[in-house]
Amino acid sequence: MAEARPAGGRVLTVPFVVGVAVILIAGLFLAKRFIYGLGPVTGMNDGFPWGLWIAYDVNVGTAFACGGYAMAVLIYVFNRFEYSPLLKPAILTSMFGYILGGFSVFIDIGRYWQMHNVFLPWHANVHSALFEVALCIAAYCLVLLIEFAPVIFKRYPVKNLEAKLNRVLFIFVALGMLLPTMHQSSLGSLMVLAGAKLSPLWWSKLLPLFFLMGAMLLGYAIVIFETSLSSIRFNNPQELKILRKLANIVPWVLGAFIIMRIQDINAQGALGLAFQGDLAGNMFLLEMALLIIALIMIAPPANRDNPKIVLWSAFCLLLGVGLYRFSSYIIGYDPGNGWQYFPTFGELMITLGIIAAEIIGYLWIVKRFPVLALPERPQRA
Repeated sequence: MAEARPAGGRVLTVPFVVGVAVILIAGLFLAKRFIYGLGPVTGMNDGFPWGLWIAYDVNVGTAFACGGYAMAVLIYVFNRFEYSPLLKPAILTSMFGYILGGFSVFIDIGRYWQMHNVFLPWHANVHSALFEVALCIAAYCLVLLIEFAPVIFKRYPVKNLEAKLNRVLFIFVALGMLLPTMHQSSLGSLMVLAGAKLSPLWWSKLLPLFFLMGAMLLGYAIVIFETSLSSIRFNNPQELKILRKLANIVPWVLGAFIIMRIQDINAQGALGLAFQGDLAGNMFLLEMALLIIALIMIAPPANRDNPKIVLWSAFCLLLGVGLYRFSSYIIGYDPGNGWQYFPTFGELMITLGIIAAEIIGYLWIVKRFPVLALPERPQRA
């Protein structure tokens, strides 16, 4: 089996330079936000107290970052250790996604200089779903850093520290499975509280379960997507075999997710809302179309042997479940009184800067640290 090693190669590539340029532009809008407040930079208002930074960067972004969580459940709960080569890159993706998601919360808070109050017991609102989400995300960021530490120690060994960490790592692995289960479901619980303000196409008493299932699906999808790209790029047949086994799981979870959602909407008598031709209905149909296309592509066993078909299926799944979570917070939400929201250019650039930081950070680390399980380089004659 291929061993984890640095991918190598140049760091200063065209994507890297473009990513840095996007980050610098985002930095200008961040400076404006922190100096002048939220109003001059965002389109948020009293009806929509959260916008793109929460709906996408936190709600969707942390779900995209659930690859480490999904793989940990598969490996340590179901004892499927053959998937272990996929765990390190999944943890790396999760680490970037959650840390940058936490940063998005920081820039979204009006009085950001008081953010530390959420960690002080005498200021805690234990009845708030957001309080639980904040604590869990912060704790999970720390857990991910500790879980990824052995990779750092492979490049920069510290005497006896790696061995000591390995003795207690099982504690952090357990926390790494508990914490996302709590806060991903709580992100759904938050929108249960929206009640009639959220369209029946997305509102449900089962939102905590749907959000947790969506996080699992996005976790598997991002692992499949990244693994497909690296397998094609580095011609790694061993990784493709593991990928096929992982792809066997997705149709069952995805099929259950689609059936449960449609049945839940039908039980509310709201299925007709999907065909009214408005934005919410059209987005729901697009979301379902993406999920069904992903299911059709990955369901036939023969298709799972084709890495390109699996790659496109994972891509459709990422878009479909991502749109579901985004719509639950923005598109399907109507606070009434004529309130409307559309992200400003500054909001978009800050989000693109966060995405760019995640991509170039990931590329730099996999090129310099033993993350990917790659085949041995051919020996020169």
